[in-house]
Amino acid sequence: MNVQQALAFVEQHGVVLASARGKVPTLTEAIAGAPIKGSWWGHPEGKRIFAVLSEVQEHDDILVCRLLAGKLTLVHRRLWPALAALASELPADALARVRQVHTATGKHVNEEIPFPQWLPPDAAVDAASMDPDRARAALGL
Repeated sequence: MNVQQALAFVEQHGVVLASARGKVPTLTEAIAGAPIKGSWWGHPEGKRIFAVLSEVQEHDDILVCRLLAGKLTLVHRRLWPALAALASELPADALARVRQVHTATGKHVNEEIPFPQWLPPDAAVDAASMDPDRARAALGL
């Protein structure tokens, strides 16, 4: 799976886990094309998985947050209004945008942008008229 296919995978499913296992699909396994035993870092395709996953996580249409069980979760832009509609029901840290920043020393650190600072105005407008039950169904919650 290449970057475009991975983006299409996230768009199709709406909500996916980056690498953890849960009730939604896992992007690293989709990229690998099969279930991964153990850490994907040790997988023979680990470098390719990292490259594709990194590009997907940086895409403007993808929100990386900790929505599901505190695990890195990717949410496609089409579902951002549903997230915003349910913001009062969800833990604040679950909706913070997580971005990986590369420091001058080469270390990777997570930067978190709190909700709603990252939310585009059009998604906020759409959220205002969204029924909470419809939002939950859209997100699979």
